[in-house]
Amino acid sequence: MKLLELKSLVVEIPSRHGTLRALDGISFEIAPGEILGVVGESGAGKSLTGASIIGLLEPPGRVASGEIIFKGQRIDNLSNDQMRSIRGRRIGAIFQDPLTSLNPLYSIGKQLTETIQTHIRMSDAKARQRAIALLQDTGIPAAAERIDHYPHQFSGGMRQRVVIALALAAEPELIVADEPTTALDVSIQAQIIGLLKNICKQKGAAVMLITHDMGVIAETCDRVAVMYAGRIVEIGPVHQVIHQPQHPYTVGLMASIPDIDIDRERLNQIDGSMPRLNAIPAGCAFNPRCSEVFTKCKQAKPELKTVDGLPHTEVACWLQGDLTRSGL
Repeated sequence: MKLLELKSLVVEIPSRHGTLRALDGISFEIAPGEILGVVGESGAGKSLTGASIIGLLEPPGRVASGEIIFKGQRIDNLSNDQMRSIRGRRIGAIFQDPLTSLNPLYSIGKQLTETIQTHIRMSDAKARQRAIALLQDTGIPAAAERIDHYPHQFSGGMRQRVVIALALAAEPELIVADEPTTALDVSIQAQIIGLLKNICKQKGAAVMLITHDMGVIAETCDRVAVMYAGRIVEIGPVHQVIHQPQHPYTVGLMASIPDIDIDRERLNQIDGSMPRLNAIPAGCAFNPRCSEVFTKCKQAKPELKTVDGLPHTEVACWLQGDLTRSGL
């Protein structure tokens, strides 16, 4: 069963120098209760994918083609009012910086109860009770007293818990979490990750977890999609992608993670940088940085293809399948 499905999603941004393609044919699905990680460098298109799903693309960005289907209903072509009724109620969102998600002029309790009553018909007293329960569920001590505090009275980790409580207020079926642990120290990160996992287990909610941290992906996710220059280059079960990476970019990402058991003076790195949207090379966008590059890579764009021997992993690379350097 599919909760969310993206079919060949293309997002374009008109500019003075022509139309830039920011997402180029993104396709994946998320099942109920599943945590899908989306990883890649800054500029890969991770946050743009999340914004497209929740209907918060920054103008002039627009969905140019493809489909976003949520529980069998296409949602990418809905009006703002129609999308507003889905966002928050059925699809929740957690953003990187909790200060941008919380209004500093209102107490935490007012923001929570307002969100609850926007989506669920409920009395003021019951909404307040539910808000306190949400704060307790997300690990905020003395929730009954702290509900009347303001955002500046909470630490960064506690503010992020409040944002998670806001995202859960209407019991959504899908949560899009965009870098929810980036601004937090490591011990708080672990707590937030544990919280997200428990939410999936107890509430049956699915999570799309956007991050650049493979450690967070390894600890949290069931599957992972690796993005590069607006495309998915590899997607599969997290243990397979981490331990048997198939795309040269994923191999480079895995090799760049320090291993505490190996003493080395320098970390591995992927030379070069992500191409700008107005300078994406022909063929495979990774080809200028790839140590395995050959002629075909510079001529044609590879599509996602199931890897032989790894039936649940798909890779967009000319090294996979029947194609070989000698045969091209």
